[in-house]
Amino acid sequence: MSDYKIKSGKGVLVLQKSASLVGLKGHEKADLSTADFVRQEVLPSLGGFKVVSLQKNGSTLDDKLDEVRQREEVDLGTHVYFAEGSKKPLVPTGEIFIIFQPEVDESEQAMVLDEYKLALVERRSADRVTAKVTKDSPNPLRVAQALQRISLVKMAEPDLDMLLEEYDAFAMPTDTFIADEWHLKNDGFIPSGRYTTKKGADAKIVDAWKRLDGFGSPDVVLAVIDNGFDISHPDLKPKVYRPWDLWTMSDRLSDGDPGFTHGTPCASLAVAVANGQGMVGVAPNAKFMPVSGTSFSVAATEKMFEYCVQNGADVISCSWGTTDTRYTLNSLKEEAIAKAARQGRGGKGCVILFAAGNEGLDYVNFYAAHPDVICVAACDSKDRYASYSNQGAEVSICAPSNGDWPLIAARAAWDPGTTVRGDGPFLYWADGVSRQGPYKHFGGTSGATPIVAGICALLLSANPKLTAKEVKEILQSTADKIGDASEYKNGHSRKFGYGRVNADRAVAEALRRKDSSTGTSTTKPTTATVTPQVVSGQGLFRFSVERQASQGFSVQLGVFADYGNVLIQAEKMERLFSQPVVVNISQVSGKTAYRVLVGVFDKNADATTLQKAMKAAGVDGFVRDLKGLG
Repeated sequence: MSDYKIKSGKGVLVLQKSASLVGLKGHEKADLSTADFVRQEVLPSLGGFKVVSLQKNGSTLDDKLDEVRQREEVDLGTHVYFAEGSKKPLVPTGEIFIIFQPEVDESEQAMVLDEYKLALVERRSADRVTAKVTKDSPNPLRVAQALQRISLVKMAEPDLDMLLEEYDAFAMPTDTFIADEWHLKNDGFIPSGRYTTKKGADAKIVDAWKRLDGFGSPDVVLAVIDNGFDISHPDLKPKVYRPWDLWTMSDRLSDGDPGFTHGTPCASLAVAVANGQGMVGVAPNAKFMPVSGTSFSVAATEKMFEYCVQNGADVISCSWGTTDTRYTLNSLKEEAIAKAARQGRGGKGCVILFAAGNEGLDYVNFYAAHPDVICVAACDSKDRYASYSNQGAEVSICAPSNGDWPLIAARAAWDPGTTVRGDGPFLYWADGVSRQGPYKHFGGTSGATPIVAGICALLLSANPKLTAKEVKEILQSTADKIGDASEYKNGHSRKFGYGRVNADRAVAEALRRKDSSTGTSTTKPTTATVTPQVVSGQGLFRFSVERQASQGFSVQLGVFADYGNVLIQAEKMERLFSQPVVVNISQVSGKTAYRVLVGVFDKNADATTLQKAMKAAGVDGFVRDLKGLG
């Protein structure tokens, strides 16, 4: 069955029609639960409807529902829907909340309501109304979809009812240190350190989880290239996928050397599993591909990136490099990185991130300067520039790390810790306070980079079709500007890049692009709110024009703002359905609008037959009376 994509709040709901359930409203004294056409009552009340399954007796659900609607004891019947990924039933109440564009007057608003046979329920303000479908309207989801594409309408949302449990579908992780992981959500205070931060100075990762209703997809593979992976760590062990070691040239990772511990905390910040203990990473559901054995050599560079590409890495996080001017990248290394960034993921490109570096220099790590990678700088828990973070024109984004208060990350079992600081020993914890388990304080651009890598994994969970270039652009365009406004020239700062990463806004944009890419297929009309798609070279069209009487029935596709789109749709509809195409021309807010209708029939039933054939071919439309359109 086809999906309905409905704008809802800040996101999009993808609704699928139930194959067995319907909602019924009966007369006041009617007991529908015992009616002979009801197989089973599922919910006694949802949105004013009783949710039931029907005795279909070989009929389709659509036909049986149409039959039941004619029963004397039934006032209304509706299909029941499920939101994508949910098992809770949902029903449209029949009401639609509409916000019109500014300057659209009441007569123009009335024209829109009449177009879809809607009744005005309440006028909330000059531009806001509540309307409801009538017996002559298409179903409320289809009406809302159509309204969302009309140039006069700013927003249209169908009123939907669902079980209250839906609001609790997302549950925060219960890991021990979740309250101290301020980079996920900064409430202004670090409980274990009794340290005051700046509320909201975070990467908005918890908000992104809520928007996704989860922790990302297990189909996304996040590779970390580094040294010192403790793959037996409880936060990493369940996630390890196709590990590789360039030193042993096998899947046996080098471990136990106290000089190499860096990979464990880096990996944990990106992908540590939500298991109720320790800390949790940004993308807890993603697979973890440890690639051990960083090296400056050309051969090693080629091997590490080639391994990631050949073994399905979607995101590659690198918290290492060099700023020594004697060791800039040669063309072979640049080509190895470019190949992965452009040819990985079946041509969409691996999303590659490099740390800007921690030397406090006015230029970044040479690997991070590569144009195909995301260069990550660091900011602190008060939204300030971390002074150690290298800066430069190549900085893409900044992300939370230490500078005043550090991050919490996993540590390798053989990590000796730091034994001395200025005023005494602290081993694994910067404040000297002992905390439970194999964890440590961590930071630098080494910490900021895997945080952004985890966010990239969330973006690909939301929209797997994104290219590496699109992921970078989304991160940059949705970032929050922090620091002084004078830092930014044309939207970019040498310290902060395009701003502090905002995972929630980035995920929302990834979802929007996913909806946009699926919502403009060639079988569905692009309507007045979309930039016209017609350009030169679209072909020649032969047509004749004759007057159509304002009588009979037809199937309306939509309302178009661009005449070129009308021609393309007319040619396509005639070719697909061998029916004449009728165009109604009107003025809307001073602009010409074109209604495109397919077929002209004396009987409503004949138009309905065409509508069903069009729907089977993937073309949305609804039957309308031509009376009054002349």
